[in-house]
Amino acid sequence: MDDLLLSESEYRMMDIIWDSAPVESGKLVKLCEERLSWKKSTTYTMLKKLCDKNIVKNVDSLVSVIVPKSDIQSHESEHVVKRSFGGSLPAFVNAFLGNGKLSKNEADELISLIETHMADKQ
Repeated sequence: MDDLLLSESEYRMMDIIWDSAPVESGKLVKLCEERLSWKKSTTYTMLKKLCDKNIVKNVDSLVSVIVPKSDIQSHESEHVVKRSFGGSLPAFVNAFLGNGKLSKNEADELISLIETHMADKQ
């Protein structure tokens, strides 16, 4: 599943594709030039990499998404927690929060998310 881990450049291109898909490859070249200052060759090189990873497909010059953004974000988040925090979600949250403070609304939203995803609901 390492194919779902994207480089920074791949992710930036995918943001454009997720926002625009399905998109003609020529239009994608223009979008990447405008937003990323990429040349045509760079766009097509990155597009090929994403196709090889089965993240997108390019059929008859029409680029469409295979893997949705939420799947990539979920996989990358799990990877960071496993690699950097030994799989400990509480350690990740603690490091993420640092010395910052949560608003009451943010805390309530997090509590609601935790309750929704608890394995042993009582």
